Amino acid sequence: MRFVLLLAVLLGLCWLGLRVLPPEWDPRTPLDLRAAPNLLTPLKLARLSRNSTACFAAFEASGINPIRVPDRPSNLGCAVEDAVRLPGPVAANPAAPAVTCRVAAAWVLWERHGLQPAARRHLDSEVASVRHLGTWNCRNVNNAASGRRSEHATANAIDIASFRLVDGREVTLLRGWSGPPEQAGFLRAARDNACRFFSVVLGPDRDAAHRDHFHLDMGPWRACR
Repeated sequence: MRFVLLLAVLLGLCWLGLRVLPPEWDPRTPLDLRAAPNLLTPLKLARLSRNSTACFAAFEASGINPIRVPDRPSNLGCAVEDAVRLPGPVAANPAAPAVTCRVAAAWVLWERHGLQPAARRHLDSEVASVRHLGTWNCRNVNNAASGRRSEHATANAIDIASFRLVDGREVTLLRGWSGPPEQAGFLRAARDNACRFFSVVLGPDRDAAHRDHFHLDMGPWRACR
């Protein structure tokens, strides 16, 4: 009897707690991409990675209206679904690549809460634009003749080669990773912060194939190298 009573009290407290939780701490509410990340952010990111409805709800809750991209069916394992144009305010060059909603959501979090703070801290400036090497490419991992498809095959990844700052400077992965201390510090901070939001982050420390770019994706695997 005491156990039943204790259980009822605990359930009541949980119910009351969920009713009074602020939205940023309520696991039921959409992820606000503008809000400072907290302990629930990884949980909500994982949810929207599995559910496109939750992903678009997060953008709506954040007051961000990404441009939708028509689905692109494929019989080769290279379908593009629930994609959007990469949102700003940091511009992309070439302009407005298509990415999955979940990549776009992780990008917004990284840009606001990781990339720009790193640029301000290490370079006394902010990032105005990035030069990317593409998002969609119907191919296998490492361009192999066989094996599993790359996350690029479904636009679930983006490769970043350089960053253009507001003050006009450009920081490239190829020269900056082992270059001036402020550039190297910025790039490593950018990489480390990307690991907070993307599932896989690969850079020059991974291998020679990534010596000149960051690979960022929202696939099912976890890696930060």
